[in-house]
Amino acid sequence: MSIAQAKRFTLDEYHKLGELGFFHEDDHIELIRGEIIQMVSKGRVHETCLRKLFKELPKLIGDRATLQTQAPIVLPPNSEPEPDFAVLKNRDDDYLSAHPESADILLLIEVSDSSLDYDRDVKMPLYAEAGISDYWIFNLFDNYLECYSEPYQNNQGKHGYLNKRIVLPNQVVALPCFPDLSLDLNRVFPPKVNS
Repeated sequence: MSIAQAKRFTLDEYHKLGELGFFHEDDHIELIRGEIIQMVSKGRVHETCLRKLFKELPKLIGDRATLQTQAPIVLPPNSEPEPDFAVLKNRDDDYLSAHPESADILLLIEVSDSSLDYDRDVKMPLYAEAGISDYWIFNLFDNYLECYSEPYQNNQGKHGYLNKRIVLPNQVVALPCFPDLSLDLNRVFPPKVNS
């Protein structure tokens, strides 16, 4: 008896589909472990947090690194996620020649409400496996920042981060890549609204 199996795409096949116009420009998709994932639409609180980060991060980082938002990073062999923010090493060509890879990444940031389980259970092991040293989740469900560091692989081959630190929305957090730079979370977390 044979069991049907989903088609998994390589990075090249995924890019070819894009070149052929298979995806629409406003499709919110990413390639994760060979699967094309349709991203859920973002709510108002999520969008507000993104806007606040978009105000604060460029002022904070300045020219010390390259900041990209909701753009692809390449994690061979078959993943091309689009994290909400990536703090990248500066490169002369500003990544014109190729999307950033794990060696270029200083910090990845996801803003999570309805996507919290996905960002923890799917993206976190993927980022850890790629050797990305620091991963932040702005957890809008519990209203705090989760800072993950020190990727590892256990005896069963599962990947994760050794350290998880919680930072409350009224606190200040140093950027792991630039410890002299601190982000005031009061300026990032949206005020709690009653639904």
